[in-house]
Amino acid sequence: MTIETGQVLTRMLDTVGWGLFFIWAGIVFLANAGWGVGLLGTGVILLGAQGARGYFSLTVNRFGLMLGIFFAMAGIFRLLDIHLDKAPIPAWALPILLIVLGVAILASLWLHRPRD
Repeated sequence: MTIETGQVLTRMLDTVGWGLFFIWAGIVFLANAGWGVGLLGTGVILLGAQGARGYFSLTVNRFGLMLGIFFAMAGIFRLLDIHLDKAPIPAWALPILLIVLGVAILASLWLHRPRD
């Protein structure tokens, strides 16, 4: 596969993913399906997009993969009525982890910026 073909395929997969996401969000809101179903479906869409990337021998986006896992797990937790305050970890651990993850992503932009 040429670089140009890979770029076109990547754009197409991204477009399909966004399209599916908005269709899914509309269905969830119209059906009043709730947060659990919405989050789980969003996670499945993100994981499917990464699976398609792997299938077409494109680079799998690790951030998208982790985000898909996170959304799917959040949806499952919500559907099964699992609360973090009953989990073996403190309730503040997840928000702190998310903040650290966000800071790490922003820091990676700074560390991997193009050099002149």
